Amino acid sequence: MNLLDAHFVPAVDGVAYGLLLFVVAAGLSLAFGTAGVLNLSHGTLYAIGAYTGAELSDGTWGGLAVGLAAGTAAAAAAGAGLSAATIPLARRGHLAQALLTFGLALIGGNLLIEFFGADELPVRVPEALDSSVTLLGHRYPAYRLCFILMAVLLAAFGTWVLTRTRVGAAVRASADDPQMLATTGHSPRAVHTGVLAAAGALAGAAGVLGAPIIGPGAGTADTVLMLSLVVVVLGGLRSLWTTLFAAIAVGEVQTLGVSVAPDWAPYLLFAAMAAVLILRSQFTEPATSGAHGGGDGGADPVEWLRRRLSASFKGRGPGAGDTAPAPSETVPTGAGGAADKSEAGRSGGRGALPWLLRGGSADGDLASRVRQAAPLLILLGVLIALPTLLDAYTISLAGSALALGLLAVSVTILTGYAGLPTLGQTAPFAVGAYATANLADAGWTVGPVQIVVAAIAAALFSLVTGPAVIRARGTTVLMITLAIGELASAAINQLKSVTGGADGLVGFPPTQALWGGEGMVDESEVYNYALAVAVVAVAVTLLVLRSPAGKLLIGTRNAEARMRASGHPVGRYLLVAHIGAGALAGVGGSVMVTVQQYLSPADVGFEIAAFALLAAVIGGNTSVIGALIGAGLIVSTRDWVASSWPGHGHLLLGVLFVAAVYLLPRGLAGLRARSGSGGRGTAETDRLPSDHDSATAGKVAP
Repeated sequence: MNLLDAHFVPAVDGVAYGLLLFVVAAGLSLAFGTAGVLNLSHGTLYAIGAYTGAELSDGTWGGLAVGLAAGTAAAAAAGAGLSAATIPLARRGHLAQALLTFGLALIGGNLLIEFFGADELPVRVPEALDSSVTLLGHRYPAYRLCFILMAVLLAAFGTWVLTRTRVGAAVRASADDPQMLATTGHSPRAVHTGVLAAAGALAGAAGVLGAPIIGPGAGTADTVLMLSLVVVVLGGLRSLWTTLFAAIAVGEVQTLGVSVAPDWAPYLLFAAMAAVLILRSQFTEPATSGAHGGGDGGADPVEWLRRRLSASFKGRGPGAGDTAPAPSETVPTGAGGAADKSEAGRSGGRGALPWLLRGGSADGDLASRVRQAAPLLILLGVLIALPTLLDAYTISLAGSALALGLLAVSVTILTGYAGLPTLGQTAPFAVGAYATANLADAGWTVGPVQIVVAAIAAALFSLVTGPAVIRARGTTVLMITLAIGELASAAINQLKSVTGGADGLVGFPPTQALWGGEGMVDESEVYNYALAVAVVAVAVTLLVLRSPAGKLLIGTRNAEARMRASGHPVGRYLLVAHIGAGALAGVGGSVMVTVQQYLSPADVGFEIAAFALLAAVIGGNTSVIGALIGAGLIVSTRDWVASSWPGHGHLLLGVLFVAAVYLLPRGLAGLRARSGSGGRGTAETDRLPSDHDSATAGKVAP
């Protein structure tokens, strides 16, 4: 009985908290399941309602009613505006939507703080509800009981509207068959706008009514968004009632779970989210004998490449009798075509090493190689000259941009080459960063040692998490990697002896560039070290991506079903790519620690993951150099341009997100390809991977 008494109030709090999340998640589910919009600004819609309701609350019923009406209307209007913003992206998949809505969230959050202030606003509820009542012998806030009742009624009303009314029938038809809906005289675009306006209204109403529970303040939108995503994943998109039960379960973990098992509660939600997504991907993705390297899907591409290099050093061409053949003589290179033979086979018996040094091009003439290498050489020259042109602070920003650039390149490998869009590369990035910081704190300050250990640690982490990622496709991959990133963030906050918790790590010795040297404290020295590491890492990455192994990845992304049918171990290819990308992210984390000389959870959080994905998209999705340029653009916007307009860094970054999505649909590489072809189009590999979860996932988006 004492145990029940101790946990009764947290349990009821969990119901109230869960019902609040249900109202928000119902709108998110409606937007994604019906309108097809992955809305990462949904938490901002909640914040609009919460701030508006708090501002208009005056402790009277009238103030509550006016706040509810105003907050709901404001969020509904924002939802309708979101519809207009996302309609042009309908054919570009959920990745473009995610980036756009995240940018809008940054803009909206900054504007809310500018208008209402950065401090959490007090919320005054009517006097009749600002009291406690007796519930089974326990005193409990009357307002929360009232909110529980209203949320249950809202769930019943929403279910009735969707299942029993013509409006609900039109909404369901819009999701199932928009063309058939149009033949009945209804406009699919009007239904799309109405659905997103309704989703915004639900979030706004939840913000007004839930402000006394999750008050308006900095971080509110992010918290609500993450928890709502968990609810939608656990509850699915088919029924409001399953969403309701999932929301209550999440609410109980957030309240009762923290009370009963505080050490485990931070992991439960995102672990459950990842588990559900992984199980669903097992049933929805194609299960072939070649998946995950099963079957006799031919020789491993890495082993094949090693043998070819060995043969070239012995002076034998690729046609030597003991050289292993490619996994298949036909590697698909596009959605609708295939290479007749492997690139190595077309090198005319000149050996694999010269072919690799030419960047994988069948045309080995000098002019072609110079044209291909020109952007890289120009960028390298600019980076080398920076210490002589910039002040110490700007040089340190350039070093941070190199670290973020390596993270962005790792995202490019997964998103552009492997067709696995990711929001979780900050996890191996964090592994490399914390490994480096702890090595330095233990006295291991030699840079090459730190880089190697960070890369190995991050690669091992990616090896463990890889099987959970490579099976899924499209939006499911985004959500799984997001869950992995959030689990890593929870571990960082919990493992204080290793990570320093929320305070982070600081005060460790500076890195030595080489054995026997002094610790680097001058910004130019640190920058030159970071540049040297980045050059080596990028060179190795380009060598691999332009080799047959890289072409196998592109074939896997563009025509996965054909690759499987021809005997290629697609799962093995993707796992190797995931491990390699993780190692590269770990190197980036090590460079970041060396440059900053401190490490905090914010340096490896969700926002950094979104920045890295944006940098990859700015670059062109398969452009390594473009990803580095995109990272530099983001860091300069966040830390340099924003310094001239204090307090508006997120606003500027949000504008950058929106501009990149609209103006650079194929990135900087697409602009270069378009100018080179007279505006006739771009290469298929510069487009974003598609988001549908099917056997052919990996086809390029239109």
